[in-house]
Amino acid sequence: LGPAMGLSAGQSQLLMSLLLLLTHVQPGTGIAAPEHINYVPQLSNDTLAGRLTQSTFTLEQPLGQFHSHNISDSDTIWLVVALSNATQSFTAPRSNQDVPAPANFSQRGYYLTLRANRGLYPGGQARGQLRVLRVGNDTHCQPTKIGCNHPLPGPGPYRVKFLVMNDEGPVAETKWSSDTRLQQAQALQAVPGPQSPGTVVIIAILSILLAVLLTALLALQQRSGATSLSGPEETGVRR
Repeated sequence: LGPAMGLSAGQSQLLMSLLLLLTHVQPGTGIAAPEHINYVPQLSNDTLAGRLTQSTFTLEQPLGQFHSHNISDSDTIWLVVALSNATQSFTAPRSNQDVPAPANFSQRGYYLTLRANRGLYPGGQARGQLRVLRVGNDTHCQPTKIGCNHPLPGPGPYRVKFLVMNDEGPVAETKWSSDTRLQQAQALQAVPGPQSPGTVVIIAILSILLAVLLTALLALQQRSGATSLSGPEETGVRR
């Protein structure tokens, strides 16, 4: 390239360095493009209650996917949650302070949640442990808070990917997942005609038994110390 353009060896080397730099910069931003990680987020394959609900879904943890030399232990790993039709318009934030919260979801079509680091996603999985991420599992956090894992507002479809960031901006990102659709509530249709007194009594008894059963299950969960499995730092035991 150098001799063809009448350039010296030093000038040719400088030109090649500039071309190499330009190929790693996002067009129109002046920011280095993040490294692409060949990983597609997946729904959990384990038999897990609540794998898909009306406001949550459960992902496998991306164990061992962030071992690149470009990623450090102090870098932040976010989960990007987006509507399927908003993935093309997704723009990675410049810093962790610019991360969109769930309150902006209706305007942007995406937000970032489940903040972690690669130390929480080690390679391999301990036998008998269940390591998952439950998206939308936090009913107590404020949707205006950055990183809030707020319940999802509708059936979707949703797509997700993992984004690694440091103080200077995006570092690496995985591929987008396939579409995930949440369960939808179905209206109960009343049986036509008047209900007999016997039917009313049976319904009342079943309602009471259901309430007792739910109370017993909650008490059992508290005694066993089960976790909510909503974040990368939380693990459960496969039973």
